[in-house]
Amino acid sequence: MPPESAAAPPAARRAWRGPLTALLAGSLQALCFAPGPLPAWGLPFVQIATLAVLAALTFQAPGPRRAAGLGWLFGLAQFGIGVYWLTVSMHEFGGLPLPLAIAALLLFSAAMAVYGAGACALTAWLCAGHGHPERRAPRQILNAVAWASAWTLAEWLRGTLFTGFTWLNVGYAHVEGMFAAWAPFAGVYGLAWLAAFSAAAVALMARAKDTAYDRSAAAVVGLALLAGLLGIAWGHIGWSRPLGEPLMVRLVQPATPQSDKFQPDLFLPTQARIQRLAALAPKSEADRPAVVILPETVLPIFQDQVPDSVWRQWRETAESMRATFVLGAPLHIATPVGDRYTNGAIALRPRDAASPTADPVWHYDKRHLVPFGEFIPPGFHWFVRAMRIPLGDFDRGPAHQPPLAIGDQLLAFDICYEDAFGEEIAATVAPDGPDAPGPSILANLSNLAWFGNGWALRQHLWIARMRALETARPVVRATNTGATAVIDARGQVRGVLDPGRPGVLDAEVQGTQGLTPYVRWGNAPILIWTLLGLLLAVRSRRRYEPA
Repeated sequence: MPPESAAAPPAARRAWRGPLTALLAGSLQALCFAPGPLPAWGLPFVQIATLAVLAALTFQAPGPRRAAGLGWLFGLAQFGIGVYWLTVSMHEFGGLPLPLAIAALLLFSAAMAVYGAGACALTAWLCAGHGHPERRAPRQILNAVAWASAWTLAEWLRGTLFTGFTWLNVGYAHVEGMFAAWAPFAGVYGLAWLAAFSAAAVALMARAKDTAYDRSAAAVVGLALLAGLLGIAWGHIGWSRPLGEPLMVRLVQPATPQSDKFQPDLFLPTQARIQRLAALAPKSEADRPAVVILPETVLPIFQDQVPDSVWRQWRETAESMRATFVLGAPLHIATPVGDRYTNGAIALRPRDAASPTADPVWHYDKRHLVPFGEFIPPGFHWFVRAMRIPLGDFDRGPAHQPPLAIGDQLLAFDICYEDAFGEEIAATVAPDGPDAPGPSILANLSNLAWFGNGWALRQHLWIARMRALETARPVVRATNTGATAVIDARGQVRGVLDPGRPGVLDAEVQGTQGLTPYVRWGNAPILIWTLLGLLLAVRSRRRYEPA
């Protein structure tokens, strides 16, 4: 008989099989939030399949602690790979040594993985009786509901607590596919619930070992397919209608290298180059833009520090184009209660008499600021001092700001990271009163050159498409290096510039009016549904709790 030690290696391999599987599944999940290397049509299928692996591991876990560990490893891989581009900003532009930048990424990924770990632990506790001989369809449906509700609650908490981080929400993998038409009803969190429920269905079907269990799992799969078929049917519903005459829009992509952007000696030549780009002659008089939109911090210094000669050139450019120019710039505005410093946007209209150096005719102040990039969380000033990133501490803009009226259209602006928060964008679309029409076009100004030319640009475009689906509003995006694009009210990209290359994108944009259910009610319905599902799972657990 072989010694006992001979049996140890296979046992050890079995012990490591679950963690390694979780790491691999999380790594594949990271590929699902923008095309490349996966094709766009494959993103929802791979996302469901990889999350199904974690769901199966969670259902099989002997207890909440084991399930939490597996969920944490899954999230560590997902965020470590999915937002790898954070190291670019910390290392290349922040001056942080590469080992420290990688360590910071891993610490951040570890923190973000805690939410998924909590969802797995909660599911394992709620489904403790999943192996009970009583394995009828209602019980398996409740197991899937428990998993989907726990996962969605974790996604919502991650997108809300500590200012929120919504990137890599599983709902974003479903901008295209069967579930996309659910976005006007329940937003990205509703799609996350459907994706997690479908993952549970796949996991339960894969674990079927007898006829009774197979029928129970099939019932869960049937419900997931029904949700998909309803989504396909609802895809033909028009949640908005055209408003007024279309607007000719020009989006400018300067492609200014981030290493050059804040160099004082390059300010004047860079401004001259961007002005020439913005003033390119249109193809015809009919194609002349009514508004020219430039990216976040296209003016990299406060507007009251910009030389008069530069403002004069911008005014002359706007006058020659006979168009309103919207420029991203840090703003210094004096108010009766003190000076305000914001990351904002400023409008220059033809024949404007007011000076933008004092009190702009129209401006927008960013409301949802990025930790470390735009404000410094308490206790982390040492970390910011270790990097050399400018513009580190801004004031927040007010919650309600007037849209910019151009022709028949009202443009609601947001800056960079703000459009990752669907509930906030939906709130800007809702009218302030019965006689105050809401915005008809959403406009985003971004500068993702901080993160290179990789996934961050494509992931952000997918996020913007979700906002169009949720609000039934067209979205225009003016970015420094990409993805500068026009998205219609159904979330389809109608035009996009190649990333990293200077250019302009001229497009006719049809503004829309009408309110989707998501704009009316926000995240409230899906949160109520999620909590109800968890309460039902708690009640069911008491009945099936093992002796």
